[in-house]
Amino acid sequence: MLHRGQESTDGTGGGELTVPMAWLYAEYIADELLRTGDLMPPTSFEFRAGRDALALTIFLSDTSGELSGIRVITQLEKWLSLTAYDQPWQDWVRTRISRLAADALESRAPAPDLDMAAAAWRWLEETELLAPDLDAVPGGGPVLGEDDGPKVWTPAWRLGLPLGHLAIHLF
Repeated sequence: MLHRGQESTDGTGGGELTVPMAWLYAEYIADELLRTGDLMPPTSFEFRAGRDALALTIFLSDTSGELSGIRVITQLEKWLSLTAYDQPWQDWVRTRISRLAADALESRAPAPDLDMAAAAWRWLEETELLAPDLDAVPGGGPVLGEDDGPKVWTPAWRLGLPLGHLAIHLF
């Protein structure tokens, strides 16, 4: 959904700013879901990873081109299924972004929402966060606290996706 206020219809935008309302709204919903779940401090990189992963899910799952505030509750199950552990979420994101980019190129319309979504995806793919090794073999010795277990560098989306999924559950 592009906010087209006073924009001309010839694709040039008349020199006016096209506001990425769909992306900003998806990011707002993701932020609220994560804050409600109180899983991470909002200033942490983990929170950003969760917010971006969830915002991508919300934005890219909106196939009608309109995010409606009243429909948020009805979309929770869809977002849960997309963010589930056994789903190829990253492949789905790449496919949806590619498809939307091709559509934008064909229509020659500005796509600020897509630009922001693509930037979020690049950050999630390229940024690595030090996180607990969830694949570590149990019984490898006593682990006294959360910070004492094995840690690995992992792409931010691998940490953000389960946080987003859990935030939806907690909502």
